[in-house]
Amino acid sequence: MGKPRGFIEIPRKEPGYRPKEERILDYNEVEKRLNDEELQEQAARCMDCGIPFCHGCGCPLGNVIPEWNDLVYHGHWKEALELLYATNNFPEFTGRICPALCEAACTVGLNSEPVSIRQIEINLIEKGYKEGYIVPRPPEKRSDKKVAVVGSGPAGLAIADQLNHMGHSVTVFEQDQKVGGILRYGIPDFKLDKKIIRRRIDLMSAEGIVFETGVSIGRDMSANYLLSRFDAVCIACGAREPRDLNIPGRDLDGVYLAMNFLAQQNKRIGRESFACKEITAKGKKVVVIGGGDTGSDCVGTSVRHGASSVVQIEIMPKPPETRDPSTPWPQWPYVIRTSSSQKEGCERMWNILTKSFEAENGKLKSLNCVKVEWETDLLGRPKTFKEVPNSEFKIPADLALVAMGFTGVEKKGMIADIGIKLAKNGTIAIDENGMTNVKGVFAAGDAVAGASLVVRAIAAGRELAAKVDKYLEK
Repeated sequence: MGKPRGFIEIPRKEPGYRPKEERILDYNEVEKRLNDEELQEQAARCMDCGIPFCHGCGCPLGNVIPEWNDLVYHGHWKEALELLYATNNFPEFTGRICPALCEAACTVGLNSEPVSIRQIEINLIEKGYKEGYIVPRPPEKRSDKKVAVVGSGPAGLAIADQLNHMGHSVTVFEQDQKVGGILRYGIPDFKLDKKIIRRRIDLMSAEGIVFETGVSIGRDMSANYLLSRFDAVCIACGAREPRDLNIPGRDLDGVYLAMNFLAQQNKRIGRESFACKEITAKGKKVVVIGGGDTGSDCVGTSVRHGASSVVQIEIMPKPPETRDPSTPWPQWPYVIRTSSSQKEGCERMWNILTKSFEAENGKLKSLNCVKVEWETDLLGRPKTFKEVPNSEFKIPADLALVAMGFTGVEKKGMIADIGIKLAKNGTIAIDENGMTNVKGVFAAGDAVAGASLVVRAIAAGRELAAKVDKYLEK
């Protein structure tokens, strides 16, 4: 505990964002940083709560947050980083894009504002790079085992990093031209600068991990050939199968899947080519269908393209302004949130169902929508909905982006080639050892759990790596 009365005497301080009129003109990261003195003051707010729910209930990685908060308060930055690094392979990713489940579970947050845990985390890792604490640390001894990791998103990178430090020889296969998976192609640069990914990949390469990009297992290399070359194969291909909106007019020019729009923009910034038709929001009336993070990223990207207007619609009801009783502390609260992108210029609408897309001269002209009302369960959570009679209306649109989540893994390629069994929800089925129905083939991350948070994917990757290591010992 840094300062006994710190959580009483010191208010929470937010770093804030770059001015809106400045940040919407570029794709640089929008969030600012607190300085060292401010961070030490914020770390002093961590109280001696007895049971650190931030560590146990909040963080999927089990970060020992109170301990490194105390070290930061006393100026022991290197020691604090070592403690953070012991449980989190990539603090530079989680520090930028994690919604901070730990902060929702912070005990200080019961009666005040929670400790600024995420800000302390990102500054620890950035100070580590700046001060030279982060250097390549290849394993001193190598085993004779070779492991293939299919997919280079957060789960795949965590698996590779852990197994490499355990002494196994690891090769990561990525079907895209650059490493990073969802980190590179799904998350906009204004939230995660891709130089941050490159910096980490360079470090992992220097530690002995081999990255093979532009290789699709099942197309460029047969799955059986891969199995013959490696002692274990770990699938971390994510849950990329999009949930589409199969309604009249879906095939119109102007209606696209959100991930195609986001990935194309990231490739444009990364100077990569793309085969599909160019999608731009410049000068267009944009409607984003879906109220989650992907939808929010579409909003921010559309604003930067120069859209004439942006509307984001959501079928779910508007969340409450304060924590809902259905999600008591220390659970992640059901409460309305507004992202930096939504603050840049966006009309938000809830309880809206899209019925069809309407055309003019073969191109999208508007969305035909209807209002819905929800019935709730005993805990007050939305359960089923019905259309409100005579509530039909239109939303003018030149561009509609479908951001309704994902339904599981892509079925083609390796999964189909070697007959990997899937669960009912479209993800890969595994046993208690993380292994699929094919001996020596493991899976983790979104490919198993469904689309979720980067921090959960890293945690799943670390967990699977330990299980694969045990398998290789046999």
